[in-house]
Amino acid sequence: MDELHILTAAEAAARIRRLVITSEELVTACLARIALRDPVVEAWVHLDPDYALEQARAADQVLKAAGPRGPLHGVPVGIKDIVDTARLPTENGTVIMRGRRPAADAQVVRNLTAAGAVILGKTVTTELAFFGPGKTRNPRNPERTPGGSSSGSAAAVADCHVPLALGTQTAGSVIRPASFCGVVGFKPSFGVVPRDGVLAQSAPLDTIGGYGRTVADVALFVSVMAGGASPLTLPLSPSGARPRHPLKLAFVRTPAWGQGEASMQEAMLLFVKNHASVIEEVAMPADFDDTGGLQRAVQFRDIARAYGPYLDHYPHEISAKLAEVIGIGRGVTDDEYRSALARRDGLNAALAPLFERYDALVTPAACGPAPKGLGSTGSPAFNFLWTYLGVPAVSLPLMEAEGMPLGVQLVGAVGRDAELLEVAGAVMASSQ
Repeated sequence: MDELHILTAAEAAARIRRLVITSEELVTACLARIALRDPVVEAWVHLDPDYALEQARAADQVLKAAGPRGPLHGVPVGIKDIVDTARLPTENGTVIMRGRRPAADAQVVRNLTAAGAVILGKTVTTELAFFGPGKTRNPRNPERTPGGSSSGSAAAVADCHVPLALGTQTAGSVIRPASFCGVVGFKPSFGVVPRDGVLAQSAPLDTIGGYGRTVADVALFVSVMAGGASPLTLPLSPSGARPRHPLKLAFVRTPAWGQGEASMQEAMLLFVKNHASVIEEVAMPADFDDTGGLQRAVQFRDIARAYGPYLDHYPHEISAKLAEVIGIGRGVTDDEYRSALARRDGLNAALAPLFERYDALVTPAACGPAPKGLGSTGSPAFNFLWTYLGVPAVSLPLMEAEGMPLGVQLVGAVGRDAELLEVAGAVMASSQ
């Protein structure tokens, strides 16, 4: 029982259903792990052990009386602190909203609880889910950042505080922390998971995803958050086709390649070499040479509109970096904004031939290992393009550099989330 906190979500759910363990025992083990480790990692911003145990005991009673409510019955999950919860504060990583108590749960939280999940607590996020760091440290090395903005969620899963935790991404906020902390992080296609009751930063970009320690766990987790019951409920391609066997993957050096650290580039090229039987290097279409500012134009302009009033009313409570970005976003014209959004369809069309020939694209998940110090959450240079295009992406903990984790990022076509997850599972299996 002392080791229950290391169970994957799938293992825990199966043991609870078979009455091998109780939800109360699992939640108690997770709370004990948090008590031991969170003074170092600081992944949680709101934790109510009594509320967590209350949910767990209720789950155990329901199971005995009527069977499991859903595939996550009795399994604890962490909720990023930009997602509304009625029983716990939601402060969006800013002192401006200290003590904020939403009237209702976000739709994604309702989906999780309907599937039987236990809401363990709220995980740390950065300032308004942007770049201003929170208090969380990387569990692999507390002197390094866990990434952001889903800092606490990635760290909590990596350090076995909880088997699953929710993250969000508008640039690189799911994939980058997954890479830095050494867990599986999945950003589904845009719109797969409902965003009602979640802090809005940029309506065309904001995407809800999650973290687990296996591909199967994140597949199940995101399926439940989307309102389904299994990974197979995620959108498939029109044909419903499964990945080719054997796999055929394309390694692409996006325009961000030059921003990568030498240690990352070396590790990435070695990974490609070691998987030469299934990975071949291909060039990105020429259309992508000038795409660097497109996501930024959309995100920064939307940040200016969403967060500008906070700067106007609370100028001393907004970080200098966010204030700078609000200023830049206010300078993006309507024509520039519309033009940036209009490029997406053409760019996705340019990628279509690659997705017809290959099961997924292979790219780095981050510029390098987690940066030293806590003053920065790292660069999203290898993530923002895929968020802008609305395509699914997953980070797999399959590389290391400087003694720290590095993620291999797999990217799929829009709407082919289930296929990408199957590919990711196959890549993980072949790499172990």
